[in-house]
Amino acid sequence: MNHQSLAPFAIVVPDTLRPQRTGRAMLLILLLALLGAFSRANGATVVSIHGGDFHINGQPTYAGRVWRGHRIEGLLMNSRMVQATFDDMNPETAGRWKYPDTGKWDAERNVREFIAMMPEWRKHGLLSFTVNFQGGSPEGYSRSQPWENNAFNPDGSMRPAFLDRMKRVLDEADRLGMVPIVGYFYFGQSPRFRDEDAVRTATDNATRWLLAGGWRNLLIEVNNEANPTYRPEILRIHRIQELIARVRDTKGADGRRLLVGTSFSGNVIPTPEVIAVSDFALIHGNGVKDPKRIVEMVKLTRALPTWRTMPVLFNEDDHFDFDKPVNNFIAAVGEHASWGYFDYRMKGEGFDEGYQSMPVNWKTSSERKRSFYKLCAEITGSQP
Repeated sequence: MNHQSLAPFAIVVPDTLRPQRTGRAMLLILLLALLGAFSRANGATVVSIHGGDFHINGQPTYAGRVWRGHRIEGLLMNSRMVQATFDDMNPETAGRWKYPDTGKWDAERNVREFIAMMPEWRKHGLLSFTVNFQGGSPEGYSRSQPWENNAFNPDGSMRPAFLDRMKRVLDEADRLGMVPIVGYFYFGQSPRFRDEDAVRTATDNATRWLLAGGWRNLLIEVNNEANPTYRPEILRIHRIQELIARVRDTKGADGRRLLVGTSFSGNVIPTPEVIAVSDFALIHGNGVKDPKRIVEMVKLTRALPTWRTMPVLFNEDDHFDFDKPVNNFIAAVGEHASWGYFDYRMKGEGFDEGYQSMPVNWKTSSERKRSFYKLCAEITGSQP
């Protein structure tokens, strides 16, 4: 169902059901009930930012929750799930992602199984996850990336099949009260754009599509890890603020805009220019082995000359140690920063491991996943 305002919505009653005068009151009650149900099913979840906290539907997340003396209220625990809409349009590489039980790759199965697991993640206190129109490496980390997992054509126009899968994910998140972090670009796919104008077109198309969809539960990550090697150049560190501002300046028919920021490579502090135009600060913990560095990264970000109070959000960190008294997750929440789990299939591991390596088993199918959800539920006070 498309998320639209109720203004143009009308119910057409067939002649055979038109009431006599004595039944008009009953029909009016029926119509009002239908309208109420329609309203609740559309735009049910609204995310907002209040100072350094996230709110959902006017209330702080994890309202009133304190864990080990740390205020959890206002945080947004999340996981990197960028392959939710994955497909590979390169016939030479598509066979790499076949499921072990069928021997075939199936994009429909992938998104269907993703959506089926979302309520389970939500029960454990996971309020957010990162998806991306250009996905991420289906190998976890890759040097060359010949596959084509891309919602954009080279000219910046968008591919309907990818949009259909994304819509279904966002609709279910809306229903569950979750806040997807929607990424636009990934360096492994962005070189397929023909030029910078195509990137601008893609930015505008993605932003307008999301606004037209009516979702009010989204955060935007323009780039996954802006870095000096991105192509085209407008996606690099020294220019990515141009696209952030472009998203901020685009408004829907109701005057609403999207909340937006961008991430940088692991263990990298955002630039003052990006913080100046962002609604929240995105940081990655990849490469950070000492939890003390997580604390330092948060403090350095808040010390930037353009800093103003906003949420700090890690949405990618591939360090775990969830059974230890101190780890990157715990270090982040100790500084009132949200934390994001990044799990990929490591060398020698099987199908049950990882959330990024294709094909994905979206179930809580490994000890590593279960350890994360156990700690997430404990920190957030959830009762799975």
